This record gives sequence, structure tokens and C-alpha cells, in this order.
Amino acid sequence: MMKSTAPYQSALPSFDAPPGGHLSPAMVSAYKESGVIVLKNFVTPAACRKLRQRVAELIREFDPDKVRSVFSTTQQTQLTDKYFIESGDKIRFFLEANAFDESGKLRQSKENSLNKMGHAMHDIDPVFDEFSHSPELDRIARALGIADPAIIQSMYLFKPPRIGAEVVCHQDSTYIYTEPESCIGFWFALEDATVENGCMYFIPGGHRGPLRQRNHRLDDGTSRTDVLSDEPFDEDRKVAAEVSAGSLVIFDGRAPHLSVENRSARSRHAYSLHVIDRRCHYPADNWLQRGPQLPLRGFV
Repeated sequence: MMKSTAPYQSALPSFDAPPGGHLSPAMVSAYKESGVIVLKNFVTPAACRKLRQRVAELIREFDPDKVRSVFSTTQQTQLTDKYFIESGDKIRFFLEANAFDESGKLRQSKENSLNKMGHAMHDIDPVFDEFSHSPELDRIARALGIADPAIIQSMYLFKPPRIGAEVVCHQDSTYIYTEPESCIGFWFALEDATVENGCMYFIPGGHRGPLRQRNHRLDDGTSRTDVLSDEPFDEDRKVAAEVSAGSLVIFDGRAPHLSVENRSARSRHAYSLHVIDRRCHYPADNWLQRGPQLPLRGFV
């Protein structure tokens, strides 16, 4: 397979956060061209601190001796983990694969052993609810083509120091699939994200390629990922999404992205939302499902 002949892009399109979430034509055009844009200073330092403080409170209630669910994009243990698969309408914690030593004890504090938390904080927890719902986010989603936005999941991403795992190149529509595809990711940097502490990388324009995989929930409560296209990702063209705390990274569900290991002494906390269009069909065999007690909500 020949690699893309598109011009190499050395930086992702980046803009100052627009007042009120009103994207300019240039912002919309850049998003459509690259599949990803960065909005700097979208979130205030106070809002970042408030979310991190709330997470610290939730972690204090978490007992890793009772739940040792691991999330890993290389080992894929979550595909058969019902604690993970049944988390679409709950708040659950997932540890790093390298969190435990040979004797089964945590190598680091539990705060620095977690991979992520998910997947319904935005609907269950008042602090996350307040952060996640706003007219500004609604305007952005609609400007990018979502006529009836709904938040399908939320994730708090820890990328802990020293053991933060690699996230292999993937497309979010693999796991958050609609017909037609409508998934958009909203990724909020709560700490500075750099190449040293495992920032994301994107392949600009890669969203115009095919969807490579599709994940399905199976009747036995596990899930399986099927290959739809064997076209490789052109990772030679990846661009680092180095952003400061408070930045918002918005990306298309087909936008290929990844992150490398975090071996630094600094964490890389982030919070993400995935949004779909309620006009689109959300298949019953998507792994992520919500019970009737927690119906989908929009941004407002």
C-alpha cells in the first residue's frame, strides 16, 4: 500500500478559544481539512483544578485490592472484562497494566497507578456534569455538523508518571460507531501535555481514510474487534499534540491518533467526552451501552 502523498504537516491547527464557542469559518475549515483542531485556553485554570480535586476525592473511595481491572490497548484485556464492558452508565476505575509488582502490590500510589476512569461521570457526578454541559460545547458540536448532539461517554485519563502505557494508533469510531458515523472527541488538557509525558499524536488528514476496525459486543457479554480495512496508518506523518493545560483538542471519530509511554516523573491528566448525533443509528452491538435509567443527554 502506497503512503499518502499529502504534504507533511508539522503542527496541528491551533487557535485561541473563540468567545462563546462560536467557531470561525477558518476553524471549521481547518477541522475538516486536518480532522483535528486545538482551541487554546478553552478551560480556566480554576476549572481544571476543580475537576482534578474531584477526581482525587473519588480515588480516595476506590480500593484497588477489590477491583483490579486493567485497561491496555496493547494487551486488550478489556475486551473480555465485564467490569469494563458494563461501565457505560457507571463510574469505574481501570489500572495500568504495569501497576503491580511481582508480588501483586502496587508499584506506586493508587493515584499514580490508574490508567483511566469511565464512562458516565458527565451524567452521574455533579462536578463532572457541570464541567461537561455548556452552551459553548453545544455550539461547537453543531458548527462541526452534529445536528442533535448527545454525550455518549466520558473518560478521565491519568497517563501516570513512569508507568503510563502506550496507546496504539486507532480511530474512536471503531468503538463509538453510528450509522452514518458521527463521533467527535472533545479532549481537555488538565495538565500540560508534552512529548516527555506522553502527549497525543495525530495524523493530519487521516480521517479521510477508511475506518480500519469495528468493535462489537457479543452475546456472552464480551466484545470482539473486526478488521474492516487492512490499509495501514501512515504513522510517519504523525504530529505531536503538545498543548498547555486548559486547551481543548477536538477530533473526528476517524482521526487516527496515538500516544507513547509516559516514563517521565510528571502525569498527564486529561478529560475527554465523545459526542454522537442522535439522528444517527447507534447499534445495539456497540460495546458501550447505557441502561434506561440514564438516557442520553446533550450539552444543554
